[in-house]
Amino acid sequence: MSSTSLPRLQHICASGVIAAIGIWIAWLSYTQEPADAFLFPRLISTVFVVLALWTFGKALLGWTKVGHGLSPVAMRRLAPGLAVALVYIFWAAETLGFYTGGAIAFFLLLVLYDPAPHDEAKSWIKRAIITACYVAVMYALFAMLLKIYTPREIFF
Repeated sequence: MSSTSLPRLQHICASGVIAAIGIWIAWLSYTQEPADAFLFPRLISTVFVVLALWTFGKALLGWTKVGHGLSPVAMRRLAPGLAVALVYIFWAAETLGFYTGGAIAFFLLLVLYDPAPHDEAKSWIKRAIITACYVAVMYALFAMLLKIYTPREIFF
């Protein structure tokens, strides 16, 4: 495989997966009840599906500049974060609740990717404060401003 076709293939595969996931999420938002609770997800998912299909079409036709693609080293660096995201999406949000699962996932991502030293209490306190601010912003945005129902389970 040539050096220019691998990045293009990566772009086609990634944009195709994202488009498929977007279509699945849009379909879910249009088939769930109560309809009022899914108004915002319907709007956003429809916009994202249009953009994802547009990107996928451009990738198939070769109309995008794809750069050099992801190296195996970059993929290995991204893998832990992707694993955290998948666990959150498919298990933690529903089992632990949107905010609790989101806080745990966000904190784990900070631990994985924050370059601050892991042997200093100051960096752990900073991560905890950033995570608390993240949860506060998510709560203010979804529960208070948009009045959107979020998955609630064990904690809240």
